[in-house]
Amino acid sequence: MNKKILATLAGAGMLATAMGAPTVLADDSVTLVYAELNSMDSTDGMYASFFKDKVEELTNGSVKIDIQASGVMGNESDVLDGMISMSGTVDIARVSSYAFGNYKCNKSALLGLPFVFESRDHFWKFANSEVGEEVLAELSDNALGVTGLFYIEDGFRSFFFKDPVETIDDLADKKIRVSQDQIMTGMVEALKASPTVVSFNELYTSLQSGVVDGAEQPIAAYATNAFNEVAPNVILDEHTMSIASVVIADSSLDKLSEDQIEALKEAGKQTEEYCAKISAEEEEKCKADLEEKGVNFVEVEDKTPWRDACADVISQFTSGVEDTYQAILDTAK
Repeated sequence: MNKKILATLAGAGMLATAMGAPTVLADDSVTLVYAELNSMDSTDGMYASFFKDKVEELTNGSVKIDIQASGVMGNESDVLDGMISMSGTVDIARVSSYAFGNYKCNKSALLGLPFVFESRDHFWKFANSEVGEEVLAELSDNALGVTGLFYIEDGFRSFFFKDPVETIDDLADKKIRVSQDQIMTGMVEALKASPTVVSFNELYTSLQSGVVDGAEQPIAAYATNAFNEVAPNVILDEHTMSIASVVIADSSLDKLSEDQIEALKEAGKQTEEYCAKISAEEEEKCKADLEEKGVNFVEVEDKTPWRDACADVISQFTSGVEDTYQAILDTAK
């Protein structure tokens, strides 16, 4: 949240419940549209629903959240561009952290680099640290037109393919789906594969028809979107933690009172806690179900060759923000 908003909130008098969470006096009702790329039965849909319920509870119904899921509002780039240009179509959206690299938010892009986080625990230590707050604040500090509310994660992303893949060498020359993301494109190239841009909504049919040989997703999203039906071979390289920032358009903040903004912040904090609690559990459930459906999971015992292959990509995208990158790594301690 930008400094002006934070200063305003710091001076705002808040009522408190017995649990310490802010409550909001009756204001004119405001409806905020929340864009979600995945379906409502995905983990991301679960987090959106939890956030909606908490916002409406903490504001006594004065702020309502209208979740538009399954990508009906467009892909992440289109949604973010609309929020930045103040189109008024979307107020809140979950945006993959790596996507902000296309908007010169280089600290946020660090979260999309390969092999940054050792574990989920490492990520949540980062998210709750000063450097985590600094990275989230970069969006408003750079006057991007959106303000970061909170983080969520879906676990580590791994590659999956139509045909069996056993080692890093098997990725050579395979067509791997990427979004319009420089980091992912660079990583796929570093692994000697061929990055192929395909929209997320077209990925299933692209795998089915052979436009691409494989792609990468966190396990939960892989399961929710039934990619196992057309690409049942997963190599668990766990190259990147699937991290997103839930952001609100600055123009949408103008619709809200000080108390309502504070309630959104509190709802975001509680959503982070909910995500940290259930994410790993949901992933294990998905993995067990996928194994029953015949998915072939290949464990990667030694990630050193993968990390080494990505060294130049990591160096390229940490240039100029080396201190922040090291601070993120250090939160593992």
